Amino acid sequence: MATEEAAAFGFPAEVRPGATRVGWIGIGVMGGAMAGRLLAAGYAVTAYARTPAKADSLVAAGARLAGSPAAVAAASDVVFTMVGNPGDVRAVVLDAATGVLAGLRPGGVLVDCTSSSPSLAREVAAAARAAGCHAVDAPVSGGDVGARDGALAILAGGDEAVVAWLAPLFAHLGRPTYMGPPGSGQSSKIANQIAVAGAVVGLGESLAFADAAGLDTRQFLGAISKGAAGSRVMDLFGERVLSRDFASGGAVRYIIKDLGMALEVGDGQEEVNVLPGSALYRQLFSAMVANGDGDLCLQGLITVVERLNGIRK
Repeated sequence: MATEEAAAFGFPAEVRPGATRVGWIGIGVMGGAMAGRLLAAGYAVTAYARTPAKADSLVAAGARLAGSPAAVAAASDVVFTMVGNPGDVRAVVLDAATGVLAGLRPGGVLVDCTSSSPSLAREVAAAARAAGCHAVDAPVSGGDVGARDGALAILAGGDEAVVAWLAPLFAHLGRPTYMGPPGSGQSSKIANQIAVAGAVVGLGESLAFADAAGLDTRQFLGAISKGAAGSRVMDLFGERVLSRDFASGGAVRYIIKDLGMALEVGDGQEEVNVLPGSALYRQLFSAMVANGDGDLCLQGLITVVERLNGIRK
């Protein structure tokens, strides 16, 4: 009887609007947009935010607000988390009294979209399995525009069957790719962030140089975007740099965190990661924080290049 109940709840019961109940924890720039897309697709959404006012727009659109991660989980078949850092993941998922796994019934599925630690993802997966549940680490790439448009790259680690089962939900958020066992999604996101960081640094330096050389920077950007220098990073951030819009997108502190995880010694497998480019990128982004610009977004990196060259804007 217990097995039949588990089968009727969560995985592997069919995922469909009006039947599958979704929980969402973390209503920031990315999380709010992603949860809103699932709500608009007809899924019942129960949300938790440490600052309840951040959920006002979701509640106005029909979401229900719960008082704790455990309460969200108790009302959900699938719970998504999109919080700030690994410490937040540990608190909202593993806390014995208020965490997601304290409230999620057997058969329920946790999907962590936070950019977090691979070793923590493996720990969460093991804890979920011990509770008769399932956990998928599924960090995303694509920024606020991708979250808004449902065009995110979703890097999923965990049980391949569970990742496939989540496809109807992922379809409203972006394009999922199964990366491997638990922790593989997080390792993929860290590697992704190394590539993004390098592209953002290159974009900032090239535009600062072009401007100092007296070029029309908008014309310059349009010209090189069609050649080998063109990239998704350029598409997302190029116009924002030109218009000095450094407020749109995720705060720079998140990529500092991600690059820090890339440089960490250990994580249960590797002895050391020698990534000199990543170390330099992290220092440059950290300079934004040192300059008092820690709440600005990635594209604000050009301000560091300008300061280093005595350029005042």
